[in-house]
Amino acid sequence: MNDKSTSYSPINLLKGARSREKSLLSLLRVLVELESPSDDKAAVDRCVDLTAEAAAALGAQIRRHRQRTTGDVLEARFDTPSRTRRRASKPILLLGHLDTVWPLGTLATMPFRIHKGCAWGPGVLDMKAGVAMALAALDLLRAEGLQTRPVTLLLVGDEETGSHASRAITEKIARRCESVFVLEPAQGIEGAYKTARKGIANYRVHVAGVAAHSGVNFEQGHSAIAELARQVAVIEGCTNLRRGITVNVGTIQGGTRSNVVAAEAWAEVDVRFPRVADFPALDRWLRNLRVKDKRCVLKMEGGINRPPMERTRGTAALYQRAAEVAAAMGLDLKEASTGGGSDGNFTSALGVPTLDGMGAVGEGAHALQESVELKHLAPRTALLAAMICEA
Repeated sequence: MNDKSTSYSPINLLKGARSREKSLLSLLRVLVELESPSDDKAAVDRCVDLTAEAAAALGAQIRRHRQRTTGDVLEARFDTPSRTRRRASKPILLLGHLDTVWPLGTLATMPFRIHKGCAWGPGVLDMKAGVAMALAALDLLRAEGLQTRPVTLLLVGDEETGSHASRAITEKIARRCESVFVLEPAQGIEGAYKTARKGIANYRVHVAGVAAHSGVNFEQGHSAIAELARQVAVIEGCTNLRRGITVNVGTIQGGTRSNVVAAEAWAEVDVRFPRVADFPALDRWLRNLRVKDKRCVLKMEGGINRPPMERTRGTAALYQRAAEVAAAMGLDLKEASTGGGSDGNFTSALGVPTLDGMGAVGEGAHALQESVELKHLAPRTALLAAMICEA
């Protein structure tokens, strides 16, 4: 730990976090039971209402970035008491989201519950536990007089659908911050912090063919489905596992009836790549695909959604600091990379040191078994609080 961290005790933070477990779980239940699917603005906004109220009760200044079609973006600023404020200190950004992948009504078959040492429910891991942990950590620091740097808690409402509306807000705020701590779930049951994420690009491949009756004049048709099938084989051949590049054709549709040579077909393609330098050649290659059947027309739309979060020197330094603090608490903190994206991809690409996976430990994100391991909640909350002190 650095010299500036000597004013706090990791063990005392851990004790303080344990004393807040009951209130943390209570807030987590309320958040989970306020279902907030990305495609329901009103539902996400109800979750924003509750979280804004909880943050304000801790002394935050609330700014709500209104959105027309997606959930609002919540910006909660926690200033430092004048007696602990560092001169010219830049804020720490705690970054997360309040939207989930689960539709309204999921609670009927997947209720919030505590069972076998875990909390279960839609969105409990991804990532409402991270939100509750952040508020508990800030409450702990304020109570102990340990917050020496301003903190901004930024929670968006469209992360699960690509952050198209919120990205500019996230980037604008991140540029003013010293570092970014992302409240997404940890990597795996071992609870690793994430120091790298792959970039994501999405494409839609559309093929127009020539329709014909499959029995009467088959030879006059030019099947868009047949052409797209040939293109799919070529596209998936771009996967290079050695370099960490994957190209997946995830959905495919086309045609009208079995007795009609298909006039149209299309597919959606997901591309993941670990380095910024990988993308230009991938993009050019996909856009330069050519049809085999010259009577068909191919159109490629789309492009990059999230740049990769590469393991920069600044991110590595944050992880090393976290590992030292964790060791002082008796924890063994690992680091990991992942193919999934988060809003941390955006902030890291700006050059702001970004540490991800600082939320809950559990399993089953986006799945029926979504759950959070309760034994990790207090230690991870204490570690998050300590990292705010360390920053």
